Amino acid sequence: MPAKTGQQYIDRLKAAKNNIYIHGEKVEDVTVHAAFKNVIKSMAALYDLQYDKPEKMLYTSPTTGNQVGKTFLQPTTIEDLIARREAITEWARTSGGMLGRSPDYLNAEVMAMGVAHEFFNEADPMYAANAKKYYEYARENDISLTHTLIHPQVNRAKAQYEQKDANVALHLVEKRSDGIIVDGIRLLATQGGITDEILVFPSTVKKAGELDDPYSLAFAIPNNTPGLKFISRESFDYGKNTWDHPLSARFEEGDAIVSFENVFVPWDRVFVCGNSSICNRTFRETNAVVHMAHQVLAKNIVKTEFLLGVALCMMDAIGIEQFQHVQDKGTEIMLTLETMKSHLYRAEHNAKMDKWGMMTPDYSTLDAARNWYPRIYPRIVEILRILGASGLMGIPTQADFENEEIGAIIHRGLQGKNLEGYERVQLFRLAWDITMSAFGSRQMHYEYYFFGDPVRMGMTYFEGFEKDQYKEMVNEFLKKDSSSKPNFAEV
Repeated sequence: MPAKTGQQYIDRLKAAKNNIYIHGEKVEDVTVHAAFKNVIKSMAALYDLQYDKPEKMLYTSPTTGNQVGKTFLQPTTIEDLIARREAITEWARTSGGMLGRSPDYLNAEVMAMGVAHEFFNEADPMYAANAKKYYEYARENDISLTHTLIHPQVNRAKAQYEQKDANVALHLVEKRSDGIIVDGIRLLATQGGITDEILVFPSTVKKAGELDDPYSLAFAIPNNTPGLKFISRESFDYGKNTWDHPLSARFEEGDAIVSFENVFVPWDRVFVCGNSSICNRTFRETNAVVHMAHQVLAKNIVKTEFLLGVALCMMDAIGIEQFQHVQDKGTEIMLTLETMKSHLYRAEHNAKMDKWGMMTPDYSTLDAARNWYPRIYPRIVEILRILGASGLMGIPTQADFENEEIGAIIHRGLQGKNLEGYERVQLFRLAWDITMSAFGSRQMHYEYYFFGDPVRMGMTYFEGFEKDQYKEMVNEFLKKDSSSKPNFAEV
């Protein structure tokens, strides 16, 4: 079938009846539940956008001839890479980059895994065939995906098999002729239950070897599979209107604990089973992490553009743009944006064809960007908070403006340099939702830990960085004066 529409996305969720719990209750229909209906509407708009802008969002399937989502595209040229990124950017602009797990993130992973399917031959040719077929299935049916990557935070100092309850983490229970049985807990599925299927990523293990092999799994199954439960955290969509909560009333994705209770996974949906070495190498050797990082960088550029726009509007609204410290803070965001754009340009224009047949962006540039943005995003949010100052606290609701007795008072009293009170408060409510609401706090935490602990990521980056050429530069410089070195042996 061709790329789906927003209504088809909603209809699938309604029919699936995924097993979701939130606020202590089981959700009967996720499409109308207060915690999910608004983000589902926002997700549906992404799918409708594919048909609003088909020249940018769709391409012809190489196997069926149908029009399918361009974010599934296997890039074979730099032009393909840029075209796919432009589709990613179109989706990101609908939310100002605030919809972090829009479908393109996992579409990039599935594409890379499917094209690099021969990597999985190492364990069994069956797994390679499965990876290839799943990519084609996801592309042709426009499957929306959530994913789960990490084990529960029980005791991070120990490997899974060393935990006091070694069975709490998702693990292999049994191999059968028709598939496998898995049981345990995984974290932390963003959009858990409001997508078609779940992709269980191969979680890297501390000690690659047979003792951790039962936890070394990768597979994909429908979200309504028997025994599969999504236990969602408290929703940050409080049922407010989009004027009062302009972001959280639209883009609150949710995050869920995923419980597998003796879940059956057919063999044709399994990509890794009982091989910790493959788990540890999958993302890098298939180049999945590269294509996912490319999507994230494109999304974060849009997000930075959006935050810069908010900052500039705030400056203009209350007449503070002429102050030195204000301009300096605006410059910080501008420098961040231009640096991110430079990373993107270099990543795309230094792309090379990999051994799997994918035009793959320059990873060194993307790796720098994905290490840097988690460190700088909290500062951008802080700048917005500083610029808003007390104005982020004195923000009435839309209902206050509609009140006949007080509406005119606050409309006049909260006017800005070139905005009436109603318009100025609307802008500042947007800034508040970015910086001070539960949604905004989650966004900052989300960006900080997007690819993992930034300190550990930094250590990995430092260890893998090519250092010798820089040390050699200094040594060569110092050697210029080596002729004057005293002969200490004669002393």
